[in-house]
Amino acid sequence: MLIVRHAKAGKRREWEGDDRERPVDEKGIRQAAGLRDQLGVYPVARIASSPYLRCTQTVAPLSGELGVPIEKRRELEEGASLEETLALLRELGDAAVLCTHGDVLENLFGEAGQKGSTRVVELRDGEPVLLEYLPPPEV
Repeated sequence: MLIVRHAKAGKRREWEGDDRERPVDEKGIRQAAGLRDQLGVYPVARIASSPYLRCTQTVAPLSGELGVPIEKRRELEEGASLEETLALLRELGDAAVLCTHGDVLENLFGEAGQKGSTRVVELRDGEPVLLEYLPPPEV
């Protein structure tokens, strides 16, 4: 399972609209393209994402490359509870890519990691175990 923190987006305090609609910025666009290449070597049967635009934009290039649709899941939104997120991880199982936010990653792993980074994870007894941390693609 691959758990991605969304790519770099514009600054929250500078965005005037609904934060759910805040897009990735120019660097984020390049990171998303890099993630397509970085993650395309893994088996991917499903792609799930927070419905926030910056998350769906992060996995859109990978989705397009693999022909795997993006499932928008509230369990990956900012503010999602640990229990909700864990239930989703268990539902999706291996061969899934999930895109989420820093606070969700802090709940799962104790820290958010860099924007555009990926955690390679497996479930052991229903709990996520970190196998590898992939830094954001070089852009």
